[in-house]
Amino acid sequence: MKLADRMQDIQPFFVMDLLARARELESQGHSIIHMEIGEPDFPTPQPIIKAGRQSLSDERTHYTPALGLPALRVKIAEYYQHEFDLEVEPQRIIITPGASGALQLALAVSVNPNDKVLMTDPGYPCNRHMVRMFEAEAVSIAVDADTSFQLTPQLIDQHWSENTVAAMIASPSNPSGSHLDKASMQDLIEAAKKHDILLIVDEIYQGLVYDAENHTALSLSDDVIVINSFSKYFGMTGWRLGWMVVPEVLVEAIERVSQNIFLAPSTPAQYAALDAFTDASMHIIHARRDEFKQRRDYLLPALKKLGFKILLKPEGAFYIYADCSGLSDDSFQFSNELLEKAGVAVTPGKDFGNYKAHQYLRFAYTQPVNILQQAVGRIQKYIKEYL
Repeated sequence: MKLADRMQDIQPFFVMDLLARARELESQGHSIIHMEIGEPDFPTPQPIIKAGRQSLSDERTHYTPALGLPALRVKIAEYYQHEFDLEVEPQRIIITPGASGALQLALAVSVNPNDKVLMTDPGYPCNRHMVRMFEAEAVSIAVDADTSFQLTPQLIDQHWSENTVAAMIASPSNPSGSHLDKASMQDLIEAAKKHDILLIVDEIYQGLVYDAENHTALSLSDDVIVINSFSKYFGMTGWRLGWMVVPEVLVEAIERVSQNIFLAPSTPAQYAALDAFTDASMHIIHARRDEFKQRRDYLLPALKKLGFKILLKPEGAFYIYADCSGLSDDSFQFSNELLEKAGVAVTPGKDFGNYKAHQYLRFAYTQPVNILQQAVGRIQKYIKEYL
């Protein structure tokens, strides 16, 4: 069978090969510390699980509207009001099958073949692949610690062309954990407005912010698309549920696309998510956020002592993007050797783009501090024995 031409440009996650090898080693009796996958180690909070079970007991298993359960759209609107003192109309909130589903909808209604979408390199790899699936072109823009691994108005000016229709940013970001303050976000919104392009803002790590103000681009503009998720902050990765907030003019078009490619998000997941905003759930979620900060505060100086260069302190998410060039000139090989010889699984920079990818590793601090201490000890031993 002949594959579509686009498949030549859709790459797998390299980390999945590492994960498969890690599982193989574990099956052989080896101890592996997992710091490679961007998934919280905490289970979904029990109040959410209980609500999901209750929805099944109540036989709530039929389709919901394509835009999502009305009660959940209202709950999210109330969340924005409570958390950010921001009024967001529920009709602008669209429930999706994960944040990935939201990104597909955003691109489906905004890009045509050969259009260009600006994004960072390094950045979340699915972004460029999804742009390619819609026959548009992802313009990867090299960023580093000098720009906090984020786009800037100057970079948008430099890389904009007549075919540019959108720019994608993330705050907090993957893989660097960098966070845009309000002033920087406002500058990017103004740059997008200047060039008459759509700004798509990934806020799926919103709430996991440690040393900065937790805010949303929605407080600065109604003309952006904001994508969020129940996966990271709320700990519902496997439930596959997200949401997006869009300009009102896009709602009807997104509804048509959603009906055709998803029909509706998971019904039990939506009923479970209603309890994500309760006091009981938020108490658990806030405690976990505080623990993520403790993990970061341990791991950041520990990695520096091992010889990794980290020029940007991550203010959010649960990642450290570390320059390993003082230890290796090939981060992909280095990540494989850390797995094989030290039993520590981390993500190589090539998963996130091309710019200086050979210099970087991403460490996910999705393990308790005592496990992170073991990982640091293993890496230190590997460096002493093999480097």
